[in-house]
Amino acid sequence: MIDLAILKGSSFVVLGLARSGLATVRALRAAGIDCIAWDDSASSREAAAEAGARIADPVTIDWSAIDALVISPGIPSTLPVPHPVAVAARAAGKPIICDVELLARAQPEARYVAITGTNGKSTTTALIGHILQQAGARCEVGGNIGRGALDLEPLGKDGLYVLELSSYQLELLQTFHADVAVWLNITPDHIDRHGDLAGYVAAKKNIFARQHTGDCVVIGTEDAFSRDVEREMAARPGIACVPVALDRPVANGISYRAGMLVDADGYKVDFSDVLTLPGDHNAQNAACAWAVCRWLDVPRETIVAGLRTYPGLPHRQERVAAVGNVVYVNDSKATNADATARALSSYDDIYWILGGQAKEGGVAPLATYFDRIRHAFLIGEATALFAGQLEGKLPYSRCGDLQSALDAAHALAQREAAGHAVVLLSPACASWDQWKSYEHRGDAFRAMARALPGAESLGRAV
Repeated sequence: MIDLAILKGSSFVVLGLARSGLATVRALRAAGIDCIAWDDSASSREAAAEAGARIADPVTIDWSAIDALVISPGIPSTLPVPHPVAVAARAAGKPIICDVELLARAQPEARYVAITGTNGKSTTTALIGHILQQAGARCEVGGNIGRGALDLEPLGKDGLYVLELSSYQLELLQTFHADVAVWLNITPDHIDRHGDLAGYVAAKKNIFARQHTGDCVVIGTEDAFSRDVEREMAARPGIACVPVALDRPVANGISYRAGMLVDADGYKVDFSDVLTLPGDHNAQNAACAWAVCRWLDVPRETIVAGLRTYPGLPHRQERVAAVGNVVYVNDSKATNADATARALSSYDDIYWILGGQAKEGGVAPLATYFDRIRHAFLIGEATALFAGQLEGKLPYSRCGDLQSALDAAHALAQREAAGHAVVLLSPACASWDQWKSYEHRGDAFRAMARALPGAESLGRAV
């Protein structure tokens, strides 16, 4: 747990008592710092009270003695409608921050690697952390992935925090400074929270705020918004800017394609046999991790070894089982079409399970990958929408629920025995119509796949 003693004498309101909020309460109270906590959930309020917080509705309190509101990033402070507590804090002239900002204030001598983007954040963050830990660095990995910022260990001078940061977190930072900032890509997302795409991009660009001479920026350049950002960042004096490009040479940067990266000096790394990093998108993640670790002076051979031993993450093209030549892949984290495109581009002979709560546009943008799909199996609320978008373009079945879809996909894949086929759960949808979360959905798929007759479990035991 992070020691917040440096903030002694301050007083905070903590709004939202899920993972990061409760960690914030525990860290504040462990340091003897006063805090008022609130959540709509009575059980969450009870947990915060047990940790020593005062429980009160912050809308009704006197804010004059409060130094800041620490808000869960999932709670809107501006758009689409600000939470009443955020309105109260703003009316009182109090800053609205998140747990990552408290980490930065408590650990000012540590170094920070920050990663953002619409897709690939978690894999890139985990991969960088894995390589650095393999290299023997004093390193903690967290933020929007794994452990919350204040549940990490204190590292002090020369320690490295590798943090996945969402747009929601980035817009709540005031003093946080990234020694290395990684920008992967931008596609439209979270528009309701940021008003429009320009607002979303602006929130993401906070990852570069307060960088100075000697810092580094690593930027993927495969979309127009990111290329604009790369040109802007490259013009800043004293800050190294490393562009990362798909299958084309780039000055002072890194080129990549599936299973391969080429450094600026021509040094090549072939990781095409690393099954946890399939496809062009994971090659971009690897290239960005390479750039970060090289800037941090990790030897090349150590980075290569780290790439080759990367275990992957749950729910992100996670190979969970095999029956004969058919592999079963859990990509439940793919909750929009852009994320699913990354999975579809990585395989041939796909038996595709998709559906749930549809995002804008559905799966129409994925038509370029339909020739890779042998059959689609539709589940959840999106069934009718997706059936209309797939009609006449590829064969599909309406299955209703995940177990029925897996059973049907398994039977067809085994019957057709189409070489090295893949049964792929990549829903292109949110999960909330039938599941608590994408993790809940992915965990169920993993268990179902491993329970198939003759199944061999692959990957980690979860």
